[in-house]
Amino acid sequence: MIKWAGIAAFACGGLFLGTPARAGDISCKMSFQLSGWSVFYKTATGSGTVRCSNGQSLHVKLRAKGGGLTFGKTRITNGIGKFSGVSRVHEVLGHYANAEAHAGAEKSADAQVLTKGNVSLALSGKGSGWNLGVAFGAFIIE
Repeated sequence: MIKWAGIAAFACGGLFLGTPARAGDISCKMSFQLSGWSVFYKTATGSGTVRCSNGQSLHVKLRAKGGGLTFGKTRITNGIGKFSGVSRVHEVLGHYANAEAHAGAEKSADAQVLTKGNVSLALSGKGSGWNLGVAFGAFIIE
């Protein structure tokens, strides 16, 4: 009897080898607006709302800061962020690593992927302004 229980446990355990490490992950999306400027130092502020597939939602404040060889002024009005690696809405909060190269005049579009541990955030948006440069820093969701 113990022998069969061990074989059954081994067989069932083998079925779960292909499942993701975080089986409780949910999908979360953020709609946001962000505006800022840069002259060597880059700064931007904004706000947004995160909504998740499990019904949780959260209003957030956004900040971007960093430095590099960068100049410009930008405004994103209809930004979208898609999170992965999240099991509850509050895991979206925190500092994300950010590196980007950018160029635009008048109407522009931007897309980038940021990470914070197991959580990834893909940002995309359209806006207005002008910018040119390379910057490194942080994208902060509070």
